[in-house]
Parts: sequence; C-alpha cells; structure tokens
Amino acid sequence: MSAKKFNVAVAGATGVVGNQMIACLEERSFPIETIKLLASSRSVGRKLDFRGDPVAVEELTESSFKGMDIAIFSAGGGISKKFAPVAAKDGCVVIDNSSAWRMDPKVPLVVPEINPHAIAQYKNKGIIANPNCSTIQMVVALHPLHQKYGIRRVVVSTYQSVSGTGQKAVDELDHQTRAILNFKDYEKKVYPHTIAFNCLPHIDVFLENGYTKEEMKMVNETLKIFEDDTIGITATTVRVPVFYGHSESINIEMKENVTADEVRTLLEKSPGVKVVDDPKNNIYPMAIDAAGQDLTLVGRIRKDESIPNGINMWVVADNIRKGAATNAVQIAEVLVKEYL
Repeated sequence: MSAKKFNVAVAGATGVVGNQMIACLEERSFPIETIKLLASSRSVGRKLDFRGDPVAVEELTESSFKGMDIAIFSAGGGISKKFAPVAAKDGCVVIDNSSAWRMDPKVPLVVPEINPHAIAQYKNKGIIANPNCSTIQMVVALHPLHQKYGIRRVVVSTYQSVSGTGQKAVDELDHQTRAILNFKDYEKKVYPHTIAFNCLPHIDVFLENGYTKEEMKMVNETLKIFEDDTIGITATTVRVPVFYGHSESINIEMKENVTADEVRTLLEKSPGVKVVDDPKNNIYPMAIDAAGQDLTLVGRIRKDESIPNGINMWVVADNIRKGAATNAVQIAEVLVKEYL
C-alpha cells in the first residue's frame, strides 16, 4: 500500500453498500488523510463512525469533490451519471458501483483478481466501474478456468439475496416473514410479489429479448471483463428469501476436456477463491457462511455428464462485500499503488 495518504469521499454513505464501503476502508487500512461522507439532504448531520471517530454526513453537491483524490460511489445510476463527471473534472478519480458507466467503452470495468491492468484506462474519463455483484463472484470463479482451458459457453442461474435491492428489501423480507408466521396481513412495496417463502425469477426490468436487465448485465459485463466476446453466456436471475449472500449454479462448457479434480486443484490456488467441496460430509458453499467475508466460495464441482467438456459448480459470495464494497476498495488499492 502507498505510504502517501489520500482524501477520499464516499457518495451514498448511508446506504447498505455505502456503510460497508466505509467499513472496508477501515478494515483494510486504506491510506486516508481525510474522509468525506456524502448522501442526500435527508441525511445531513447524521454521524457515522470511521476509525473510532464520528464523521458528519454532508449533502452531495457539485462542489463536494474539490480537494478529493478518490470518490467511491454507491448512490444509484442517476446520481452517478450526474456527479461522476463533476468529480472527475475536479481531478477526483471515481470508482462507481452503479450500472451507469459499466458498458461505456472508455470506462474500465474491473475485478482486481482478473483485470487490474484495465485500471490504467481511468485516465479516459476519470471513472472506473465496479461490476454487478452477481457478475463479480462468477468471473472470480471462472477466470482461472478460462485462462488455462478456455471456456466455450456458460449457463448460470442465480439465487440472489434481498440485500442486493437495498435496506428496504431487507426490511420487507423481515416484515413479511414475521407477518406470515403470525398469520397477519402484510404489504408488498419493494417487489411485485411476496418475497418471504418465495422465489421471484425477476431481477430488474424485463427487456425486449425476454431477459431481465440483471441477466444481460451478467452476459455483457463478463465479456468485457474477460476481453473475449467469443464466450456464449446465458443467465436466469432469481430473487430468493435470503438476507445476505448470492448463490449461483454455473454450468460451463470448456474448450478442453478437464476433470473435476483438475478444476478443484486449480481453484484452490486461485486468488479470491475458497474451495468448499466435501459433499459426502455435507460441506458445500452456503449463503449463510459467505456472509461477512470477502472470498468467493466454490463447491459442488463435478463433471457435466451430458456434454464432453462440461463442468458444474456452485458459487457463493457476500454480495455487499466482494460483490460491491470490497471490490471497489480493492480497485482503489491498485489505483493508489500503481497510478496515483
């Protein structure tokens, strides 16, 4: 880590991911000179702890980034579209967690275990994009396999926790669960259907091709991160009644024949991955275990016996940490070490 210290702003500091970004900056001892916590006018004056001291939340305005070196955004696509260029104009490098800039050809889309070299492209617009949470954990698990054996096709089905939608969704699952167990009425505000004791094959809006925006994010972002548009990818994303941690069933068609043991051995040596794969003893990745840590857990590794070069695996990660906040802070770490 750089010996130099930096002025850092967190936009969307009071949200679920923003709170975790602040925690990650502290946990990972990021070299901070001053920290500025930004949110809407509703949160002005609220105090959040950083390194044992209370820091007052300030209103996000066009003058918020003067004198700042790095701004980490988790305030939604509309806010990022408006304020990221303003911050960049003031000489502040933006790491944005929304979908606003991910597919901009001049903005790098980065998972540090995979393509840290892409961070150099931040000079194009002063912005670096953080990928979608479900994309991050998938590519962390797939990248070592693609590097060594080559991937022809991926079929992924996700089981995504409600925290991916935000605190209101966490509260809605809590309230609906309590109400159902106590035979009481409840409201549906965040999702179009009941989420408690249910699965919704619907994340984000539906597109003309019948897929949801979330599903196409996984397709398009993976191709950009891997810098390889020859891979066939199809996704089905599902919201499940879990508070924290996304799970994914991934079917991979490799270009070469590979055994499950070879995949397991390779992933055991791969950065950011923890193999959890002893099904005979009921040991496999679960959302309840992934919550609170930064590693991507991989298990249920087995041959797909229906095709010659097929592999199945089950991949789980904390969507708020590695799927958002931690990945953004890891990008910032590379940025200050290599470029600032």
